[in-house]
Amino acid sequence: MKLTQLLDYNNILIQCHDNPDADAIASGYALYRFFKEQKKDVHFVYSGRFPISKNNLKLMISDINIPIDYVKDMDEVKKLSDGKTPDILVTTDCQYGQGNVTKLEFDNVAVIDHHQVSGELPEKNEVRSNIGSCSTVVWDMIRKTDSQVLEDSKLGTALYYGLFTDTNGFAEISHPLDRDLVDEIPYRNSLITKFRNSNLSQKELQIAGRALLDYDYNEKHKSVIAETEPCDPNILGLISDMLLEVDTVNVALVYSILQFGVKLSVRSCVKEAKANEFTEYIVDGVGNGGGHLIKSGGFIAKEKLEEFMEYTPENIRKFLEDRVSRYFDETDIIYAGKYTADISSMKPANKKQFKLGYVEVKDLGIQGNKAEVRTLEGDIEIKVEPDTFIMIGIEGEIYPINKTKFERGYSYIDEPYIYEFDYEPALKEVSTGRSVSIIPKAHSCLSTGKARIFVKELDRRVKIFTSWDPEKYYLGKPGDFMAVREDDPSDVYIIARDIFFKSYDME
Repeated sequence: MKLTQLLDYNNILIQCHDNPDADAIASGYALYRFFKEQKKDVHFVYSGRFPISKNNLKLMISDINIPIDYVKDMDEVKKLSDGKTPDILVTTDCQYGQGNVTKLEFDNVAVIDHHQVSGELPEKNEVRSNIGSCSTVVWDMIRKTDSQVLEDSKLGTALYYGLFTDTNGFAEISHPLDRDLVDEIPYRNSLITKFRNSNLSQKELQIAGRALLDYDYNEKHKSVIAETEPCDPNILGLISDMLLEVDTVNVALVYSILQFGVKLSVRSCVKEAKANEFTEYIVDGVGNGGGHLIKSGGFIAKEKLEEFMEYTPENIRKFLEDRVSRYFDETDIIYAGKYTADISSMKPANKKQFKLGYVEVKDLGIQGNKAEVRTLEGDIEIKVEPDTFIMIGIEGEIYPINKTKFERGYSYIDEPYIYEFDYEPALKEVSTGRSVSIIPKAHSCLSTGKARIFVKELDRRVKIFTSWDPEKYYLGKPGDFMAVREDDPSDVYIIARDIFFKSYDME
């Protein structure tokens, strides 16, 4: 759905979920500003048992001047609209008819959300479940119009804070669009600091203190698990941050058992365990999670867990302890350059002939010798040299290569490169923070079939620190392939199973 599809309606009601958080308020306010700019009669409301009482949210509403009204029923909605029923209801950060939002009876409904789809959606909907906040979804929808409202730093502050709180202080960001919002939105840092420093109540401080006094430490894995009472996700992050400061702790997992599931906060201070990948392993098959290298978070759904165990505190603790142990015990780690592959136990393979894309970094005008490529898989750091190329694979995957290796395995062709994937990768200068889109400078090339490698199908998890990025590992799962270049035995890397069979033929 595009926002312009809603401009056929003149009287619009925006509703966020009951007991709204910063993301619900921010995304609703952004929609309010957009429709106001379009000269629409618009109101922004929430409902529930109680009006907003959390101090940081009250400050946010007052300091940014957010016109949000508390209503209990349709009669109060009509009072806001001079006795009329609005033409359409737009729910934000929630889905119409679900349990976390009071149902207001409307014939015309549109839904904008970032949570998992939990029921039947109306025809007009924009639900992006892989995005970290509804603020990001609305920001991206508005910037695709000719609106100027995103230039306002107060609105930018609301959207920035909405993403900040919904991703546990950006710890749970996994989609590049969320990172783009952080980089591009204008915001007032003084207000963000003010809201953040009003986020913790005395009761929440006591909850944190009790959790820090009762945790389990695994000496073998240097990991710690702690349970806390139900609380704001930011409190989970505060506790996991503090636990990670202990000198013998490399990985911290803090969780809270809720009526509908288990909320997790994860921290890591070692490169051998990415917090986001660790979290994804813990919640695999029972929930979702994501974040950064050192900070992440996740959620385990109660109904998923109940498929194979009773939902009790004892079972949940045992489940988490078991997954943490398996994460460490069932994974091998390889450091390229310090590892010599035994190719006698590996099979040769040749790259198929097919078209793909490439960019010469020197054509992008990058300053300095370090840059990051922003992709769906995360930010990849590369060393910028005169002969650095960036390849765009058949699934949109991104990887660096030097000119010599490029010309061994690919040939230049005089055809434009057409990018057909969801998110366009960009190159970011580490020294300046400037971001440059890769696609406008991309060219087509043809794999020659001369790039011979040796491969081994994995029967367990393997983390490989590659020669081009020794600080971040690439994860291979059972069924994926570990590969070694014939012309460079130090170049060890992972090829995902589906990409391997599209790209290579076994000899």
